[in-house]
Amino acid sequence: MKKIALVGSTGSIGRQVIDVVRRNADKFKLVALVARGSAKLFSEQLQNVKPEFAALTDGGAAQGLGEIPAETTFFTGDDGALMAIEECGADVAVVACGGFAGLGYSLKAIELGLPLALANKETLVCGGELVMPAVKEIMPVDSEHSAIWQCLGFNRSARFERLVITASGGAFRGRKWESLSDVTAAEALAHPTWNMGAKITVDSATLLNKGFEVIEAHHLFNAPYVKIATVIHPQSIVHSMVQFKDGATLAQLSYPTMELPIQLALTYPGRCDCSLRQLDFAQALSLGFQPLIRKDYPLYDLALSCGEAGGVLPTALNAASEIAVNEFLCGRIGYTDIFKVAETVVSATANGRVESYGQLSEIDARSREAALRACKIIK
Repeated sequence: MKKIALVGSTGSIGRQVIDVVRRNADKFKLVALVARGSAKLFSEQLQNVKPEFAALTDGGAAQGLGEIPAETTFFTGDDGALMAIEECGADVAVVACGGFAGLGYSLKAIELGLPLALANKETLVCGGELVMPAVKEIMPVDSEHSAIWQCLGFNRSARFERLVITASGGAFRGRKWESLSDVTAAEALAHPTWNMGAKITVDSATLLNKGFEVIEAHHLFNAPYVKIATVIHPQSIVHSMVQFKDGATLAQLSYPTMELPIQLALTYPGRCDCSLRQLDFAQALSLGFQPLIRKDYPLYDLALSCGEAGGVLPTALNAASEIAVNEFLCGRIGYTDIFKVAETVVSATANGRVESYGQLSEIDARSREAALRACKIIK
């Protein structure tokens, strides 16, 4: 029985982690649940899961919780969340929350010597230089990185010639960047193949998310940026590919779902039934690939330039994008203004080597403030 600490239980990935555990109750047990808010849903999860430890970081949201199960020790606040992870005796930590806070949870799991099932982009985008030298074991949960991991035989040190990450192209695939200034939040959130949270869905439209995935792949697989490519694949069936020196290419294919990479991160090298519909190659199946027209995705280019520069610039970009996307979703700036804000903040950030979580926290806070000022100027 593998004991799991789950951070981000009320988010899209977190809810699917709970489904995977419920489906494999003979193999897994959730011993800690951590979330930021969503008190009603979190209360329901506590009643259904009855973990030994739980925490809500938003103290105000915690006031709205119903009765806490007698067997659950409950904490509030950021320190309380870290305490829940520390005291629960987990065998693996699943970090599935969104945002920069995920890096802190990942570092706590590493400090405790726990294997890390990672579904938080900021952990590697912002803190890859801190995480990779220290982590005991890391299992990628993002479908693209899980696909690469599988193609490498679960060996992140295996040799390869090139990693090919696929992208659906998001809601505005095929449209020119300059034609998108008046698009609405509802249009940007209409992802053609995946059902995700609002921030990541907008990032999938701008392809900032794909740029972040390239940075993650660089850290996860020790891959030079020149050996990582991105192609548009509208069907979202090929999740990524690995090319080898002899000309062979291996790909991982499945219908779009996050439950497969979530479950595999917990069961590898074994595989269990995931209740996922099998691809039927006896039926007509079309798989298309298109080159990525980079001038139509300037945020992708900005992410790559920050990744290649390294240091604190990816943290500045991540923070600025979170503010800019939120301002767009609230109708206070336009869609193409997201790039203007992010570029303004990155350009004003003095780069330097990554030294500590505290240093990155300061960069994160300063970049958010700078992004808010940039948004006000645009308005």
